[in-house]
Amino acid sequence: MTVKSTKKKSAAKKKSGTAKSTRKYSPAASQDVEREMKAMKAGKLRSGHSGKKVTSRKQAIAIGLSEARKEGKKVPAKKGSA
Repeated sequence: MTVKSTKKKSAAKKKSGTAKSTRKYSPAASQDVEREMKAMKAGKLRSGHSGKKVTSRKQAIAIGLSEARKEGKKVPAKKGSA
């Protein structure tokens, strides 16, 4: 006889416990990020202070989210700010 282990099954269920959650960003904020990504890919996105061309994907996303925050769209606060 073989004994079936239920530990493996219960561990798999715990992983997907937080599958349903509320949306972090509004659809309008996603459009702002998309617009900034397209500008970066076209080579037209510039950084604010230095004016250098933005080449980093992460930096383009950060600029898009920052613009969405300025316009008052649903975007969580930055990690560093309280």
